[in-house]
Amino acid sequence: MITGNFALKLEKGFNPPFVGFTFQSQEQKADMQKLFPKVKNLDYVCAWYKIASDFIQGTEIECSFVSTNSITQGETAARLWPFLHVKINFAHRTFQWNSESNEKAHVHCVILGFAAFDRPQKYIYQDNHAIAAKNINAYLLDAPDLLVTSRNTPICDVPKMIYGNKPADGGNLIIENKDLAEFLKKEPQGKKFIRPLLGAEEYIHGKKRWCLWLVGASPAELKKCPLILERIRKCQEKRAGSIAKGIQKFADTPTLFAQITQPEGVDFIIVPLTTSERRKYIPMGFMSKEVKVTNLVSIIPDAGVYELGILSSNVHIAWMRAVAGRLKSDYRYSKDVVYNNFPWPSPTQKQRETIEKTAQGILDARANHADSTLADLYDEALMPPDLRKAHQANDRAVMAAYGFDVGSMTEAGCVAELMVRYREISSHE
Repeated sequence: MITGNFALKLEKGFNPPFVGFTFQSQEQKADMQKLFPKVKNLDYVCAWYKIASDFIQGTEIECSFVSTNSITQGETAARLWPFLHVKINFAHRTFQWNSESNEKAHVHCVILGFAAFDRPQKYIYQDNHAIAAKNINAYLLDAPDLLVTSRNTPICDVPKMIYGNKPADGGNLIIENKDLAEFLKKEPQGKKFIRPLLGAEEYIHGKKRWCLWLVGASPAELKKCPLILERIRKCQEKRAGSIAKGIQKFADTPTLFAQITQPEGVDFIIVPLTTSERRKYIPMGFMSKEVKVTNLVSIIPDAGVYELGILSSNVHIAWMRAVAGRLKSDYRYSKDVVYNNFPWPSPTQKQRETIEKTAQGILDARANHADSTLADLYDEALMPPDLRKAHQANDRAVMAAYGFDVGSMTEAGCVAELMVRYREISSHE
């Protein structure tokens, strides 16, 4: 029985607003709390799925909703679908819905047809094509019904990925490139404390940014640097005045980033956390230990070219596209969902050596175009032929390590097989 606020909305044919958790009104958050106790960060449209699922149990009623594509991605899918006791019988994968209002709203949507029973014939629609499916799971793939949940450590025996450092400094420990020369002119003795700083924007677009890295700096040294001392005091004031209590506590350590996760003296692979859907590959790469990173990237310390080859492959990117969350249409890479759940191959020594060679080939091809940014090189219309060939060779090497048929396996088929492997590995934990 549906009662109260939702019953009135459904009776009037009310359409749920496409509202994420952050922008929900107090009334909407109260609605969600009733339906999803102890679960947060669900879009408001999830309530309609829960109510419909409850209503149709034991019936032959079929439902179909248009909704934001977040319900089939990342952690949202893992949070929502345990509440739904339905089978997806047809689905239209992500498409952009342009409203007809004067203020155009570009919403990325999916269409799901579901019921409390299985239809013998199921279809997935994409790009004006209907694809017959044996089963349609929460990620809109013809694959087993499973949910990829957040986990703290990798499911396979591989190097750990960690978050980048979190400044939370009000910009006071960061020096923009345009200000660096003037800063050093006024305070040359501060040069020893300055390090290159990279987030996703700086890494992909080749922008320069710097930070004051004061780990281990003594008070006596800092007192000789009045400009740095001024920035430290402003950082302290900014943190102390924050409305977030979690930030206020870092006012006690204003010389340091709020959270320092990056190990000292170790080279690493850098992984941008947000990347355009228009890129076929995520441009990951190696960085030296002198470079500091922000929490807009993740890093893998002590990783080698083999790991870079696997992560740069079409196999890993296909997995990421299936299980990652989105920011509008851009991919949001997550270490806890994407990386830690990724089922790695078990290559022979020869296969491993081949992947190391093809991964190095990607790095060599990039080096041939040192005047171009990664944003330029990974623009599908501009990608140089040698870089594309290097990636294709790496794709073939990685697929061979999985035993995948390079000539016939589709991306959806690849992800379906990865999900079978994920289920097998996780069942033995």
